[in-house]
Formats: sequence, C-alpha cells, structure tokens
Amino acid sequence: MGGPLSSANPEALAGLSLPARMEAILYLKGRAMTLAELAAIAGISREEAEIGLISLMADYAHRETALEVRQEGQRYSLQLRDGLGDLVQNLLPVDLSTAALRTLATIALKKRILQSDLVELRGSGAYDHIKELLAQNFIERKRQSEGRSFWLTLSEKFHRTFAVKTDEIQPRSKSASVDKPEKVGDWQEAA
Repeated sequence: MGGPLSSANPEALAGLSLPARMEAILYLKGRAMTLAELAAIAGISREEAEIGLISLMADYAHRETALEVRQEGQRYSLQLRDGLGDLVQNLLPVDLSTAALRTLATIALKKRILQSDLVELRGSGAYDHIKELLAQNFIERKRQSEGRSFWLTLSEKFHRTFAVKTDEIQPRSKSASVDKPEKVGDWQEAA
C-alpha cells in the first residue's frame, strides 16, 4: 500500500507539530484510524503519535470549536461535535454528505488529482464520493493519457456554487505543473 499518505515524506512533515500532523491526517483521511495507522502515515513512532493525539485531544477539549477528536475503541477520528450535524446540513448550499464535501475540499486544494491518489488520501469510500460529485456536476473526470486512473478537476458548477474563482485557490507548490500531479509530500501544507 504505497500511496501518497503511506509514504509521506518525513522531512516535509518535520515542520508540523505532532498535534498538527495528527489533525491533518485525521482530516484528510476522514475516517477513524488506529494509532499504528497514524504513526505509519506520519513517519513517526506509535508513542510519538499517541503523544501528538493526546495533545490534539486536549487542545480541542479546551477550545469551543465545532470539531472534536472522537475515540471509538482503539480508533480516533476528527468529527463535528454532537448536535451540529443538522446545523451544517442547513448551511450547505448543496445536498452533499460531509464525507463527500471533504473529498471535494481535497480536490479543490489539489486543483487536479489522480483518482487513485485521492482514494489513497481519503480511503475507498472516495469512490462513492466521486460518483456523488460527478452526478451533481461538481467535478470533472478525464482518463489519464498514460495509466489507468482518471484526472479529477473542479467543474464550472463548483466555482459558481461556492463562489470560488480558479485564481483564488492558491497553488500548493511553485514546482507543480499542469501536466504533473503535485509532489506527494505537499498534502500536509493544507492542514
């Protein structure tokens, strides 16, 4: 399983605090994860991951935010606090699940991403999110010229609905070109 998150560049992660690493991974994965999974993705020991996660949980517990780190057995996830789900659904300008919105946000941050890389970032549930986003015309999909995956990009409907112009989404890397996906280690800059 050697994709963008499983082979994260430890040097690129070094600039983030342990809690920030855990937060970025939990947000991007969008699912409950074990300490071992978090440690492997962050390129740190299980003990370091636990320290970072405990710090992150304490930080969220002392802030009045809409998010919290939730523990379910041996798995941890970044979730909306109880009672806020209805509020979020009422505020959304579209009928998309929270998970599909996170997938859409990941595509928006990358501007252009291979479907296979997106699935590695967001998990296998991303296939359903992609179908949902395609059905509602928020993204466009084009077969890769060399390879078996698809390029995913934002559609005009996305820009109209969310009032975001292409030039308002900042490029993630000056070295990224139109023909190549961004470097694997760049994902954590968004956190």
